[in-house]
Amino acid sequence: MTLTLPPRVTDRAFARLAEINAAQSGGKALRVAVEGGGCSGFQYDISLDDPEPEDLVIEGAGQKVVVDQVSLPFLSNAVIDFSDELIGARFVIENPNASSSCGCGTSFSM
Repeated sequence: MTLTLPPRVTDRAFARLAEINAAQSGGKALRVAVEGGGCSGFQYDISLDDPEPEDLVIEGAGQKVVVDQVSLPFLSNAVIDFSDELIGARFVIENPNASSSCGCGTSFSM
């Protein structure tokens, strides 16, 4: 049996989510999911959403990041972060399970 470790969310990601929620006064969770598709076989889907009862909920800084049970094995031991660079600002996933990824960083293979 393979041990599935939950993803970790950085303080920077929680801080950015807090900024987004303060601007929208919505209080939504950041949903991180894995779907089939993309140029490498799988792709990340990151959106604002309400938690579902079966979701893994990761809390920090008064914010919530949720992962559905289907996506959880793909994100085992991953790090969910926020990057603000010259090329743009976005949530990023550092996934040790990915054997390769595309240049845009939203698609990967296992």
